[in-house]
Amino acid sequence: MEERLDDVKLYINGEFVDAASGETFDNMNPFSNKVINRVAKGYGTDIDKAVSAAKEAFSNGPWGSMKVKERMKYIERIADLIEEEAETIARLESLDSGLPISQTRKMAARGAENFRFYSRMVQARMHGDAYQVDDEFINYTVYQPLGVVGLITPWNAPFMLLTWKVAPALATGNTVVLKPAELSPLSANILANVIRKAELPKGVFNVVHGFGETAGEALVKHPSVKAISFTGETRTGKRIIKNSADSLKKTSMELGGKSPLIVFEDADFDNALDAAVWGIFSFNGERCTANSRVFVHKDIKDRFTEALKARVQNIVVGDPKANDTEIGPLIDTGHYKKVTGYIELAKEEGCEVFQGTVPPELKSGNYVPPTLLLNAKNDMQVCQEEIFGPVMAVIEFETEDDVVQMANDVDYGLAGYVWTNDIKRGHRVAQAIDSGMIWVNSQNVRDLRIPFGGMKSSGIGREGGHFAIFEFYTEPKAIHVAIGDHHIPKFGMKK
Repeated sequence: MEERLDDVKLYINGEFVDAASGETFDNMNPFSNKVINRVAKGYGTDIDKAVSAAKEAFSNGPWGSMKVKERMKYIERIADLIEEEAETIARLESLDSGLPISQTRKMAARGAENFRFYSRMVQARMHGDAYQVDDEFINYTVYQPLGVVGLITPWNAPFMLLTWKVAPALATGNTVVLKPAELSPLSANILANVIRKAELPKGVFNVVHGFGETAGEALVKHPSVKAISFTGETRTGKRIIKNSADSLKKTSMELGGKSPLIVFEDADFDNALDAAVWGIFSFNGERCTANSRVFVHKDIKDRFTEALKARVQNIVVGDPKANDTEIGPLIDTGHYKKVTGYIELAKEEGCEVFQGTVPPELKSGNYVPPTLLLNAKNDMQVCQEEIFGPVMAVIEFETEDDVVQMANDVDYGLAGYVWTNDIKRGHRVAQAIDSGMIWVNSQNVRDLRIPFGGMKSSGIGREGGHFAIFEFYTEPKAIHVAIGDHHIPKFGMKK
């Protein structure tokens, strides 16, 4: 039986409300392509209301002046409530996004940890420096919240990624207006319910659902919004930066990727294989750090390719609600057409396309089988552009210099993976690749303390750790205090 949920409203000033226009849009189930519910469609008027509520909560409400320990009680309470609701969050996230529930369970747990991590980080690290200058001055720095910040979050792994922004924004004392992706609205609605249960002061956290060209653009252009943090595709990120310029907003852009995974001839074969398969086919391939280009040394290419084929044929494509499903449906029919279009292009460009299978009973969903693009060349369009689906291009290389050149010969620079048992070579290649993050002999494991972000067309700025609290969500202020007599030039003393 098709699951139908209550309709989703905006969350403004502590209340769930309809959009001012009264308009709604359909939220579709990617497994069945049937309507899950309807979602309030926000516009500029709704953004104005949300920003006004957030500004009032920061300037005149308790949040902006609240002591850190008191604010952290709210942050920890949010984490507790997320843990209490974890199974519901996992189920709704799977329903909304098509991600397998075995993976959304981990994302729900990560959402709670995001809040706990930033509670710890702010209390331990959000302090300034002090410098004494002889017996004349002491200079010190403090870090102050910005005010109202706008967060624009993506549809892939939505709950995990929106908490990754909301947690540091709130923990540092800012108030928030969130514009979630229109393709996955349930996660933001879940978090709004959690925050309401946590009894945060009204206006501290607000959600305006809607589309990028209306609600999103109004948020970016709003003069009272001090910063915009965006995760999404590069083209949209460029537009946001342009629209932020007139009001000189701070911007943080976590954008696309076309990340290389390099397997040298001396690599641990089985571990490299596991990492390559997991790194592109988890999250349905809809992840910015996916190793969508796999470079394999010519001496092991045939063996590695045959192993990839065997694994692809065994990947479980199924109902995202089933515990054993490894790949579910893509987010919507538009994205399905984009990904399948790239697969057809790969054939035209000369790739051999090898795919797993989609069971016939799943034909109503947006299913793309796990796909290998064999005999690929790095200059092919399918190896240069982000496909954002379960599609791996396999490219042969001969020398270290050649593979580094190919790895860097792309517009993106988000992640990279190097597999070799020559540790000197591992370090050399890691430092030579133009990417913001590199893993050596490891899959994509995350340490929340380290910077997350990319180079080139993969973004500007970094999220994570103290980089978020010091470099983005707060403003440093230097205070100079004279503690003794010192020379002051005397102008205007001549008569």
